[in-house]
Amino acid sequence: MKQILFPTDFSEAARTAFLYALRFADSFNADLVVLHVYDLPIVETPPLPESTKEIFDIVEMNQFESFREQLPHMHEVAERHNLGHVKMRNILLYGDLIYNINKVCRDENIDLIVMGTKGATGLKETFLGSTTASVISNVDVPVLGIPAEAEYHPIQKIGFTTQYKDKDNEALAEALEIAKKFNARTECLYITHNDGPVDVSERMENWKLHYKDYNIGFYSIEGDDIEQSILNFIEANTIDMLVMRSHKRGFFESLFHKSLTKKMAYHSHIPLLIYHDNK
Repeated sequence: MKQILFPTDFSEAARTAFLYALRFADSFNADLVVLHVYDLPIVETPPLPESTKEIFDIVEMNQFESFREQLPHMHEVAERHNLGHVKMRNILLYGDLIYNINKVCRDENIDLIVMGTKGATGLKETFLGSTTASVISNVDVPVLGIPAEAEYHPIQKIGFTTQYKDKDNEALAEALEIAKKFNARTECLYITHNDGPVDVSERMENWKLHYKDYNIGFYSIEGDDIEQSILNFIEANTIDMLVMRSHKRGFFESLFHKSLTKKMAYHSHIPLLIYHDNK
């Protein structure tokens, strides 16, 4: 992991995620690319072309000045947490957020996106917030979503949801690399449910043998409500970060299909890292 992208709108949620981005960049000796994307206002009544250009020029100048004013504050945060040595580069772009994130990911060879979450109202937004969920659904780079309510503390336990299949090994290898950098333990979790319970005991035993030299645990839990079972596991095992593998583009709609509003208190502080399966 050499390049980490931190998209920010300078909101409270983004400020919370910034420290996670710094910590990850420090642990992996990676560069941190700070990205701010802005859009131009919609002009309801078409004015004269000269007036439109003047409006857009003012907006662009204000965005540039605002971005420039925020950078010293970000460096102050880094210095305050003894992370001033982390290499940071800054990019200001106009246009669509998803398009620009994908462009920067290609141009800068980004390995991980770290961003704050907000706008939790239910369904997929409950876990991630609408903007972050949209990014996850439309980019191929792994995304670490940090809830606005989170306060950074050392990552000591990482939860990894799995079916104990071979195709999960690549994402697990990435999770174990993160665990190694943070000296953390990894807890693998499979939940059987009424939609099609599967006996994974043999596959789980094979994983135990294969990963016997790692600081890792393996669980298979019965539960009709997948979401609640995950949240209960997070709470019972004091998980600091949850890692999931997205099996398809409609991942959140299919997994988190019920209202989770009442469950927010359980996981509002847990960062969620998503790896994509685009094969």
